[in-house]
Amino acid sequence: MKKLFSLLALICFFAIGTVQAQPLTPEDSVAMADSIAAAEEAAAQQQAEEEAAAKAKADAEAAAVPVAQDQTTHEAIKEKFIEGGWDFMSLVLICLIIGLAVAIERIIVLNLASTNKDKLLAKVEDALREGGVTRAQEVCAATRGPIADIFAQGLMSANRGIEIVEKTVMSAGSVEMSKLEKGLIWISLFIALAPMLGFMGTVIGMIGAFDAIQAAGDIQPSLVAGGIKVALLTTVGGLIVAVILQIFYNYCVSKIDSIVTDMEDASISLIDLLMKHDLSK
Repeated sequence: MKKLFSLLALICFFAIGTVQAQPLTPEDSVAMADSIAAAEEAAAQQQAEEEAAAKAKADAEAAAVPVAQDQTTHEAIKEKFIEGGWDFMSLVLICLIIGLAVAIERIIVLNLASTNKDKLLAKVEDALREGGVTRAQEVCAATRGPIADIFAQGLMSANRGIEIVEKTVMSAGSVEMSKLEKGLIWISLFIALAPMLGFMGTVIGMIGAFDAIQAAGDIQPSLVAGGIKVALLTTVGGLIVAVILQIFYNYCVSKIDSIVTDMEDASISLIDLLMKHDLSK
């Protein structure tokens, strides 16, 4: 830009000098130099202003990018939910809410049902040694969890023989296991129901697309795209709900297996303690 202004100034002065056919005086040379300097200064100032404006615009765009991304993510989720069809997407959402509620309740119950069986066995053994079966029953009653309940049922039959104790412990273990598994059937129901609702939305969306084609009498991408989009969104929603609930279901099952294993080991240890107690008597 500077060179362009300088070149234009020189051309103008040379043109003026050629027309007038007069030699340049010292005053003309000074004026020419001042004009060239002024032109260069103006060009430099204009270039600096353009660079500053470009930098300010780039900074503003960079600062606005995160906000735009956050808004786009939130709005995209809401938009996809609405585009999927409020009827089927609402049913899928209800499956997710109820399934999560049941799963969280089961997780809390199972964590509260966990008992330190070694510590409980030590307390029961000390109680049998100090105060007999009655004292051991009091220790089990003061302890929370299915293992303590099984111990209490077994100790109630201690005076009837070891065989009766074994049967009582087995029956009590079955009852406690059914209590632990309570509610899992609902989680498995929603795991199966959510994808089925999504697939139903898929079928209905495809039917709507073919109805639009039939009404128009011609195959146009704009007619088919709406129905296919609804079909895909409902299917994805149902699969996402099923995956989330399946993770919680597997956690609950693994927790129940761990508690049942502890119950079986503790039951065997209780029978050994009772036999040892009878022999010492």
